[in-house]
Amino acid sequence: MSAPSGPLAALKAAADAFVADYHARKTSLPGDSHVRAEAAALVATQGLPGPREEAWRYTPLRPFAEAQFAPARRAEPSAALLARIPAIAGTRLVFVDGRFHSELSGVPEGYRVTTGEPAFGHLARPAEEKLVALNTMLAEDGAAIHVPAGTDAGTIILASLATGAAVGFHPRHHIVLEAGATLTLIDLALGDGEYLSNPVLTFEVAAGATVTHLRTQDEGAGAFHLSTVYAEVAEGGTYDSFALTLGGKLARMEVHARLAGPNAAAHLNAAQLLGASQHADFTTIVRHDAPNTASRQTVKNVLTGRSRGVFQGKIEVARIAQKTDGYQMNQALLLSPQAEMDSKPQLQIYADDVKCSHGATVGALDADQLFYLRSRGVPEAEARAILVRAFLSEALDPITHEEARAAMEAAIAAWWERRE
Repeated sequence: MSAPSGPLAALKAAADAFVADYHARKTSLPGDSHVRAEAAALVATQGLPGPREEAWRYTPLRPFAEAQFAPARRAEPSAALLARIPAIAGTRLVFVDGRFHSELSGVPEGYRVTTGEPAFGHLARPAEEKLVALNTMLAEDGAAIHVPAGTDAGTIILASLATGAAVGFHPRHHIVLEAGATLTLIDLALGDGEYLSNPVLTFEVAAGATVTHLRTQDEGAGAFHLSTVYAEVAEGGTYDSFALTLGGKLARMEVHARLAGPNAAAHLNAAQLLGASQHADFTTIVRHDAPNTASRQTVKNVLTGRSRGVFQGKIEVARIAQKTDGYQMNQALLLSPQAEMDSKPQLQIYADDVKCSHGATVGALDADQLFYLRSRGVPEAEARAILVRAFLSEALDPITHEEARAAMEAAIAAWWERRE
């Protein structure tokens, strides 16, 4: 058999380098060494996702494979980077280059948070998702959040700050909500420069519990953000999420949600705002494994320059999942003739009493609406901003956390000002 060439050779070389890093440091890595060894064997034999894999057809990892990342060391964020954390009331858990920073973090009350080693949990599937195997092999730190039954844990700000030191880090977070508990997790990924952020988050949502997961990814211009989220929702529980993508050279947010009990719900809304040569991919798989479950996905994209957006959304309905209600919509605004949008909605249904639908639209700003605003004396840049905000409002409308929504709106406004 001939040796791989081109992108495959780059991916193999990168996988080999990660495995070599693991073997050089495995005795000092915290957590379950057996779990790590199994993941290392997977990375060594299966490598990294390649262009021949359908799930990665639209998002080639060659630029990531050709970059070099050193193991993260303890670092201090700049004042400017700290200032980018929005002023939102709640407990802060701050990670800098993948490591917990106790001096910048708060101490929660009424629930348990532990840090200092990866919180592997049991929901992640490293044998099926290669980047999860990479995370499992090299994770050094993470937060384990456990909210007791009936407890309102309020708001936690989980901030991942990257100093731009050309490092790679792989945080592993695990969140458990017992029956009837509630939590709002504001998940921030902020940084400068070129680096790799490969976090994995797992959520166990018990009966009647609700977690609201609000994410802002505004990484450095040369950064690679490759995140994976797993959520398993029991009877009457809700996983309610919104993800805003602004930064990074190459970004992919992948979400696996399983509705395991009757009347469970998942909302996977997102907005991707891209410019220059950015590439961002929002990929979701929602498994309806119980009757009377519901899922909602509204994903908006605003693309300028030579950017490329990707949406892959799959709804799987098991035979037992009668009365499933699944909805999926992806819409894109192309503000440049060089911008590109790839959309792949999928339905896989084995039940016969369901209501599932999906749709996708791609287009430019409405010329008539733009002319109307211009004819009323609105400058062109402001008119374009008004129409873009109106386009995004549907995705932002479900966010009920006022401070988080205001912070996201401010981040969108700042992004637009930079592009204009």
